[in-house]
Amino acid sequence: MLEVSKVNVFYGEIQVLFDVSLKVGDDEIVCIIGSNGAGKSTLLKTISGLLHLVSGRIKFNGVELQKLPPQEITKLGVSYVAEGRKIFPSLTVLENLTVASSLPTAKKARDESLKSSYSKYFPD
Repeated sequence: MLEVSKVNVFYGEIQVLFDVSLKVGDDEIVCIIGSNGAGKSTLLKTISGLLHLVSGRIKFNGVELQKLPPQEITKLGVSYVAEGRKIFPSLTVLENLTVASSLPTAKKARDESLKSSYSKYFPD
């Protein structure tokens, strides 16, 4: 599903990620842990296209992501939710997801996406 291979990322002249590699298969849940400044957010921003890698490769479901703009990566099903999440605390999870999928292209697939997401965590 997701394959990150030898990814190197810099902020200006400072290298932040050094040959990072990982694989996440279907039906796997992976946690990235580390101290502040270890590069966790940098890795996630790079996967979602918000930061550009200097070298390496990122594939999601067989599609190379590193040259795609963030909006195209999001269409493939990859997105980044920043710390603090900026959700609406008074809304339910379903209501937050509905608001997040209000763009016309996302709205078309909303029902199927929600069914797919729920079935992963709440199988029959």
